[in-house]
Amino acid sequence: MTASFGNAFLESPKPRRSYDRPDEPCDSRLDLVVSNPTARRGCVETWLTCLFALAGVSAHAQEAADLAARGEQVFNRTCATGYCHGTKGIAAGAPRLVARGFDRPFIETTVTRGVSGTAMPAFAASLDRSDLTAVIAYVAGLNGIGMSSAVAPKDAAALSPEAARGRELFFDATRSFARCSTCHEVGGVGIPVATPFVKIPASIEELRSLATPEVRTAAVKGESMPVLVVSQGKRRTILYDLTSAPPVLRSEDPASIRIGEGSSWKHSALMGSYNDTELAAILTYLRAVR
Repeated sequence: MTASFGNAFLESPKPRRSYDRPDEPCDSRLDLVVSNPTARRGCVETWLTCLFALAGVSAHAQEAADLAARGEQVFNRTCATGYCHGTKGIAAGAPRLVARGFDRPFIETTVTRGVSGTAMPAFAASLDRSDLTAVIAYVAGLNGIGMSSAVAPKDAAALSPEAARGRELFFDATRSFARCSTCHEVGGVGIPVATPFVKIPASIEELRSLATPEVRTAAVKGESMPVLVVSQGKRRTILYDLTSAPPVLRSEDPASIRIGEGSSWKHSALMGSYNDTELAAILTYLRAVR
């Protein structure tokens, strides 16, 4: 098709004109296409190919939008109540789902099989396949999966090889909840349990010995735990329980909780999945994007 279209121009007695020269009339090019059957056929085929390609992209986008909309409907019907995950997964009686840094395999497994010993049921037993697929896609969307805004392209493109490796390690899904993004958010990706980075540690040793004055000790119904306090109101106290990863967002009655200063909790306790070389790469990444 392309060869025929090109040959039509070469065989034409009229000189081929440049498309980027505004002083040249387009009439001659149009006359050529109209008068030459081979060129005309080539143009029509090219236009049809473009139209079909655009239709395919549009159909795919519409299909994704429809799946997300259906997933939201299923979520609202089964998961968005006050004693469950709340509207748009922002947390209620059950933990927050939005921006948790969950990967798709974890979401699929949890939604399908449930979590033993908790109120999280196995939805494979109560939802049909299409609804199950839709709600998994919706929760994945809440965690930035399939969304183009996850990380700015210019950020990734500007990274050095060492910083790029650090970025992969920071968000490494194969480490499950032992990855940095379980508690830290960078570029809109990750779980913002901790406050944004103010100063990047100068060395691995400084990173390992990082002070955590915001972590306090709470006693709830006779149970002691390290916590990060989100808010303290007259009706509810919101805090992250740091006993184990991932941190659990809890809402407690202020009358049932006592919060003291300081804690024996150490940041280094959560860094066991990384070796020194990997931590050095992560520091390089954090300095590059700060």
